[in-house]
Amino acid sequence: MSGASDRQPHVPAYWYGDVPVPAHARLLSGLYGAVTDLRRTLYRKGLKRRRHPGVPVIVVGNITAGGAGKTPLTIALVQRLKQEGWNPGVASRGYGRDDIATPLWVERDTDPRIGGDEPVLIARRTGARLRADRDRAAAAKALADAGCDIVVCDDGLQHYRLARDIEIEVVDGRRRYGNGQLLPAGPLREPPERGAECDFRVVNMPNLAGDAAAATTGFGEWPMRLIADQALPLLGGRPLKLDAFVGQRVHAVAGIGDPERYFGMLRSLGIAIVPHAFADHHRYSAADFEFGSRLPVLMTEKDAVKIPLAGEGAFASDLHYSVPVRAELPEAFWVSLLDKLPSRGAR
Repeated sequence: MSGASDRQPHVPAYWYGDVPVPAHARLLSGLYGAVTDLRRTLYRKGLKRRRHPGVPVIVVGNITAGGAGKTPLTIALVQRLKQEGWNPGVASRGYGRDDIATPLWVERDTDPRIGGDEPVLIARRTGARLRADRDRAAAAKALADAGCDIVVCDDGLQHYRLARDIEIEVVDGRRRYGNGQLLPAGPLREPPERGAECDFRVVNMPNLAGDAAAATTGFGEWPMRLIADQALPLLGGRPLKLDAFVGQRVHAVAGIGDPERYFGMLRSLGIAIVPHAFADHHRYSAADFEFGSRLPVLMTEKDAVKIPLAGEGAFASDLHYSVPVRAELPEAFWVSLLDKLPSRGAR
């Protein structure tokens, strides 16, 4: 592995392993839990005001820190809502933006440094209106004012200021809730019972053959699988079938919440990878790709949107490929979700 391994995201061993939690982390976890509980209580009792944009709101989120598959599910939601005749808009905080304090309309050609990598990816894949604002309630109102008749909020489960009609919790089927403790003693942003309050629990099933048998959905849970079958050349040209790389050695690049999920997916297809894990929302430079060997580079779609293709600083070559994923869920999930929305005539 290249020097990228030195920059891979750090997750404490005690979050997901059988390792004792340090005393200082347990102490801070108690303080974090008290603050979180107080905040929820203030909203629940009406002492802090919620805001609703006047159109249905679907919030997608998780109660663990890090990636769980929220963005692919958000894309799938927007695409399905469009098929059903809705005009959805997406509200996002836009992590990684240069100016997080300034609200912004994100377009498909917005610079990811300005709009954020996930918002730009969503805009490209869906063509939907997208408003990046750390105040998700203000973003939802702007979308409604712009003509959207339903709002999908990406990663907004803990943003209680935004009143919502449907909550969807996304769970990593491989890691679940880890040791079940709150930050920083464990990976949880909120207690496990918070997830039970959501309307839907979607489990992002692993692609690892060894884990597949152990990762099952429980009662009331919906399985989601992320399907990858193409590699798109960054410089343009004909897409390749991902299985064209079977038996080859490639560099695999992932700057996401759980890089091992991506690496495991490629390995499960029979692709021999040299893994390079980066921190979530990492900004790439040419030096990051100095791997010392001229092999194809397969990167996640979220990483690919941040690679400059032209102008000063451009370094993409014909060896660089983006690997998009699509979320697949049972049709019964979509029927149940749509049943919770008002009829189109009632909008």
